[in-house]
Amino acid sequence: MLLHVIARGKIARSPEAELVARYEKRMAWPLRLTELPDSGGRVPEAVPPSRNVVLDERGKTLGSEDFAAILGGWRDNGIREARFHLGAADGFSSAERSRADLILSFGAATWPHLLARAMLLEQLYRATTILAGHPYHRA
Repeated sequence: MLLHVIARGKIARSPEAELVARYEKRMAWPLRLTELPDSGGRVPEAVPPSRNVVLDERGKTLGSEDFAAILGGWRDNGIREARFHLGAADGFSSAERSRADLILSFGAATWPHLLARAMLLEQLYRATTILAGHPYHRA
């Protein structure tokens, strides 16, 4: 299953970009990163069947094992692409949130977009290692 991160804003050269690159290199699953301008830009077409995840502070908080179980279930049920959307500073509209298969939160705090991107990549890496039985994740 392709993991596709679609993020508003450019990460450029930064400590957060180094973290993203680190987890991108370690990922065993196919991963695609798409950066879009803060507004506008064309969201690439999905590879059906797909699932859309919106990162939003009002979303569901999941432990790493629960997140891994969701990804594993999608994979095992033939989902070809899981798309993770990181919004611009104003977040997502209620219409965008209503089209999501999962609204995910990293807690009640508001995180900077660059840090949220790095956190997402780490959680994707962690989830895939949990599913592979790799010792990276220690409960």
